[in-house]
Amino acid sequence: MRRSKESGFREFAEARTGHLFRSACLLTSGDTHFAEDLVQETLGRMYVVWGRSSRVGNPAAYAQTVLIRAFLAHQRRRSAQERPSDELPETQDIPPGDASLRITLLDALRQLPPKDRAVIVLRYWEDRSVMETAEILNVSSAAVRTRSTRALARLREQLGGSVAEFAA
Repeated sequence: MRRSKESGFREFAEARTGHLFRSACLLTSGDTHFAEDLVQETLGRMYVVWGRSSRVGNPAAYAQTVLIRAFLAHQRRRSAQERPSDELPETQDIPPGDASLRITLLDALRQLPPKDRAVIVLRYWEDRSVMETAEILNVSSAAVRTRSTRALARLREQLGGSVAEFAA
């Protein structure tokens, strides 16, 4: 029984870790170390509830919810404002045009408040509906729409006329 639980969880973790890490990188504005910590915390919490099928109907969606809530909980802590360095980590195998785009977009995301960043990642990276996003963040759907509108407006302000350039 325990082996089947572990093997089932291992398969799930191997399949979802990359996706969770990419979402975490967006949430943390490119802080890969913090993103790794969030993914590790998410998988740890998932393992605890893994055997309880009644609590986890859709493990992938539940993992995403755990990731977002772990990120928001960390942002509420006073120590979350500490940054050891302003330098971006080294990147590997990124085409030259993509590197500047990624840095620009991650810098723009970093300027958003944590909840707005979470809404943007869920709605536009994860392609979640307003209702799903509201459920994950434990807010109303009106709050999700408002945050989404305001966050997109802030991103447009920060990126200026270059938004069309990035979309092309």
